This record gives sequence, structure tokens and C-alpha cells, in this order.
Amino acid sequence: MESVQRYKAAVLIYGAGVGGQELLQHLENKKEYRTVGFIDDNADLIGRTIMNLPVYSPNDIQGLIDKYAIGIIILAIPSLGEFRRYEIYELLEKFEVQILTLPNLTDILLGKASTAQTTTISPEYLLDRSSVQPIGDLLVKNVTGKSVLVTGGGGSIGSELARQVVKLKPKQLIILELSEYALYNIESELSIMSDVPVITMIGSVLDLIKLQQIFSQYQVDTVYHAAAYKHVPIVEKNPFVGVINNFIGTANCVKQAVEHGVETFVLISTDKAVRPTNVMGCSKRLSELVCQAMADVQSKTTISMVRFGNVLGSSGSVIPLFAKQLQEGGPITVTHPDITRYFMTIPEASQLVIQAGAMAVGGDVFLLDMGKPVKINDLAKRMIKLSGLQLKSDKYPTGVEIVYTGLRPGEKLYEELLISGDNLERTEHPRIIKAHERHFSLTEIDELLAGILNAYGNNDVTWLLDKLKYFVDGYKQSEFIQNS
Repeated sequence: MESVQRYKAAVLIYGAGVGGQELLQHLENKKEYRTVGFIDDNADLIGRTIMNLPVYSPNDIQGLIDKYAIGIIILAIPSLGEFRRYEIYELLEKFEVQILTLPNLTDILLGKASTAQTTTISPEYLLDRSSVQPIGDLLVKNVTGKSVLVTGGGGSIGSELARQVVKLKPKQLIILELSEYALYNIESELSIMSDVPVITMIGSVLDLIKLQQIFSQYQVDTVYHAAAYKHVPIVEKNPFVGVINNFIGTANCVKQAVEHGVETFVLISTDKAVRPTNVMGCSKRLSELVCQAMADVQSKTTISMVRFGNVLGSSGSVIPLFAKQLQEGGPITVTHPDITRYFMTIPEASQLVIQAGAMAVGGDVFLLDMGKPVKINDLAKRMIKLSGLQLKSDKYPTGVEIVYTGLRPGEKLYEELLISGDNLERTEHPRIIKAHERHFSLTEIDELLAGILNAYGNNDVTWLLDKLKYFVDGYKQSEFIQNS
């Protein structure tokens, strides 16, 4: 695909200091751009002439764009702090120009970088909010000096949980992962990061023998259960496989944890478990239900669930997809102009999971406060802008186009974190909320477990869907369900 044209129009340099002046000299030597002047916040510099160019106020930017047809503003203050940098980004975003950020000048002069190269934009800036610092006591309570198991430890959340855990100095970390490649990657990374003993186990949470061996051999104290199929359209097309892996896999893990005297069990859940329109969301709600039922019948193992939305950069997330599409020149694909999602960074979500588990008393459903939902369309536009490109318009006909592809099988326009808005309880952490929701007895859950395996043998999808409607509040079946 032909790459998107970058507009070599007139340039403003934001920053009249040493970085800006060296950039100007470089631009003049290369003769690629016509620099009109500097922008600077320093009132002592505004109105002066530096290197034969005037220094303007940020308030003059729109007038300069109109007068000189400015197409590019390059931020050239290498010493700028992150918070101030994002303030300037916010100022510049409203103008119809490319926003470029000066990379390391040494790299430019050595030919390793271009003056038109942008820096990586922090996920926190894409979310337009800052993360909250973790509470140290909650981080260490269930990890430091403990034998910790992470299931699905090669996935997006599982691997970050593994990274966070080894930083907290457990006695040992056991990772269970089905993908050999993912397991190899996280093992290689952790071996460089820490000298904590890391035991990598290839296998599935559906393998009871493997689970029994792990719990018996390693005397596990804490489990973070992240193993799950999570891709909504794929599970929608394979409903039995999705439910068996997510629901029965969770039942296997939590029952083995209780049987082997594990102290703490934490299920990684999702906002898609709330009034779902897809089987994946139902399977995660069923996973919550089996954990709640097990919590009701014993007090030896403290069982909790942590429910949150999307994480930036995870497999299947829109952020890496948009980045790849931008690298290829576009277009960016968005399912619907009004679709919104809750987002959180992977490290922040993982730290909150660990802290929430430390607050559990048994059967708790924790919700992570993810701030305001983000409109995916706005996220796409922001990524285009901060990549130094332009959104396709009458003024920029060869800019990056946003193409709307339609909602995918089982996809909702809006996600929710609560089944019921009642019975919410604040915790000691400002981003963690406890919810109280109805659930079923272990007897009913065990009957469902047996019934699913029987129905799977008969490929009775109708029976499965009827059970999902009974057990999962608010489930609305999509039109895309396929026999599996």
C-alpha cells in the first residue's frame, strides 16, 4: 500500500533554546523545510529574534498557521518533563498541523533518526489521565516470600503479572501457559530481570493431572488465574470451546487451589461479563460464579475476582492495531463511530489486581475504576495526530482515512463494570471498588459443569445458550452464534 504523504510545508519550532536552535541549523543544512519562526513560553524571549527568526507566543500559533500555511510544528525541548510535554501536546492537538517531536540530536546527526521522527506516546497520555501510585503493603502481602502461580502467564495480563510478581521477591514463581512460544518469551525475559526462581510449565487449565502436580509439588500460596480465551468474535464462533476453557478451566483451578490449601486465589475477570451480548462475556461471568460458589462453602482459601476493561497494548487491543495500520499508511479501521471502551495500562491493571487480591475477605468482586470510557474514534484521531500525520479531509486529501467496518460478532457499543449499581463499597485504594452481586450455590454450578460436557458431546448449542440465559444476568444472544 502506498504510504501516506507527509506534508513538507512551512515549519514552526516549539522551543527557542539550544535544542530548537540546533534543530533549525540542521533543517537549514538539509534544505527540506522552510522554518518560519520559533514558539516559546518564555515571556523574555517572545518578540526577540534568534538566528534571524522571530520568537512568537503560543497564542500566535493559529494566526501564523493562517498567514504562512504552517504544516508542521516540531517540539524541540529535549529537557522537557513528561507532564509539561503532554500539556503542550494538548495545546497543539487542536491545530490542523503535523506534530513532530525532536528525537535525540546526536541520533539525528549520526543519521540514526530523522528530524521528522516522533517519540513514542505514553499510553497514559492516550487515556488522558494519570495512574495512581500503588499501596506498598497491599502489593507485598500475597507475594513477597510466597509461592505464586500465574496461569496464562504468557498472555498480555498474565505476563505483566509475572513481571510485577518477580519484582516483589516471591519465594518462587510458577507460570502455567499453553503456548510454548509465549512461555519461552516470558521465561527469557524474567531470567534477565530477576534471580527469583521461575518454574515454567507448559499446559492447559483443563489438564487436571497437570494442575494437581503443580499444586502438590510447589506448595502454592497465591494464584492469579489469567488463563482464558478472550477474543469475542472467535469465541462467538466456538461457543462450547470458549465456555469449557474459561468456565471449566477456572473451576478446575479454584477447586484444586482449595483442595491443596492455597491461601489466596484471584480470578482475572472482565467488564464483558456484565450483561454480555457474547459468549466470551458469559463464560467469564460463569467463571466468577464458580469462584463465588467455592468461596461460600469454605474459608480456607480467600477467593476473589477482579473485573476491569481493556488494557492498552494487549493482544487484540486497538492500540497495536492502529499503530500497525499507521505504519502501513492507513486506513485505520474502527467498528463504529460511537463505540466506547474502558482502558487501563497493562502495568497499572496488573498492580491493581495484586492489590485487590490483598484486600479480599472471600467471594469479593472487585471493580477497577478505569476513569471515563474512551471513544475509540477519538483515540484513532489522537493517534493519527501524535504520529505526525493528518486525518483525511478536504484540506488533506491524502491523509489517513478512518474506515468504519461495523460491529463484530457479539460486540457491544458500550461496556459496563456493574450488573447492579447497588451495594457498592469503597476500599482503601482510590481505584478499587467492591461490589456485591447475586450468585448461585455450588450444587447448581456443579450440575452446570456436568451438563456442559454432556451437551458438548451432543453439540447441543441450544441447550448451552438456554443455560447461559439462566445463569448470566442480562445476557442477550447475538445473531452470530455458530455450532462448535
